[in-house]
Amino acid sequence: MATVYLKLTTITNISPSKLRFNPSTPALPKSKSKSQSKSTEPLPLFSSVKSFAPATVANLGPGFDFLGCAVDGIGDHVTLRLDPAVQPGELAISHISGAGSRLSKNPLWNCAGIAAISVMRMLGIRSVGLTLSLDKGLPLGSGLGSSAASAAAAAVAVNELFGGILSPSELVMAGLESEKKVSGYHADNVAPSILGGFVLIRSYEPLEVMQLKFPHEKSLYFVLVNPEFEAPTKKMRAALPPDVTMPDHIWNCRQAGALVASVLQGDLIGLGKALSSDKIVEPRRAPLIPGMEAVKKAAIEAGAFGCTISGAGPTAVAVTDSQERGGEIGERMVEAFSKEGNLKSLAMVKQLDRVGARLVSTVV
Repeated sequence: MATVYLKLTTITNISPSKLRFNPSTPALPKSKSKSQSKSTEPLPLFSSVKSFAPATVANLGPGFDFLGCAVDGIGDHVTLRLDPAVQPGELAISHISGAGSRLSKNPLWNCAGIAAISVMRMLGIRSVGLTLSLDKGLPLGSGLGSSAASAAAAAVAVNELFGGILSPSELVMAGLESEKKVSGYHADNVAPSILGGFVLIRSYEPLEVMQLKFPHEKSLYFVLVNPEFEAPTKKMRAALPPDVTMPDHIWNCRQAGALVASVLQGDLIGLGKALSSDKIVEPRRAPLIPGMEAVKKAAIEAGAFGCTISGAGPTAVAVTDSQERGGEIGERMVEAFSKEGNLKSLAMVKQLDRVGARLVSTVV
């Protein structure tokens, strides 16, 4: 019987007007002024705000470019303030700290800057200038949604400075403007960073985002092991196969469906099994990350329910049900990176972030 192939394509552009948002539990308040004219410029409620956006794990194995979740405790902070020294209607980046020392301070070439400007345009900000400072808590090229976290934190900061007028869907669109210029038009990082929890991108034309409720009574821990190795998103996407066989396509559809069902049911064993079962993307990317195959094997032998590459890598992510077991799994994964990949690595055990990007503090 002849083998059937499917062509992988990348979505590059979507009109902001073609957006549908289908959250089960909105993480941020919906638009507070649906009746307000878009031409009316809102007044700032504060002189300064500080926001935080969490790291994310995209793909989750078989969910390439359409599944992702937010991770608690690590992410980026943005501080935004009114600045009379900045031209009205414009944005300046004054400072970048943490892991972002190599990033440009030109707002047109910076993830946070692009997203902030996008929100300013949506709100019609013309009478005040803003200055932004970015504290990078996430390493660049780590597979933990570093660019998305910067964009999400900036989008939320601008929105909250002017009263939280925009809806979550509009904030996702602003974040996507940034992602499009940096790593491609995909929302599986920026959507969960803004919304929190698990997110499924149902379609890109029009863009439709769905939140997946993981039961509150269930304990879910992510073991994140980040090696001292960069895996640029563009390079890792270039490694993807141009064609996919029908059997592999069917297999991955089954695993993605099982993963979604496991999330909704709080079935960690099923979630881990599906997470580990990608036959299309992970087999092409794992060989590019020294020691990754051994790391995955070590995680599962240590008791993890499943393990895969986080986003484009090189971070490996395993899932378990306790902090203590997560620590043990992380140790085995670090050992495997050292022994088989000759790479130093750092292990973290984190829970699911159910809130998403949020305001941290304000100054009137």
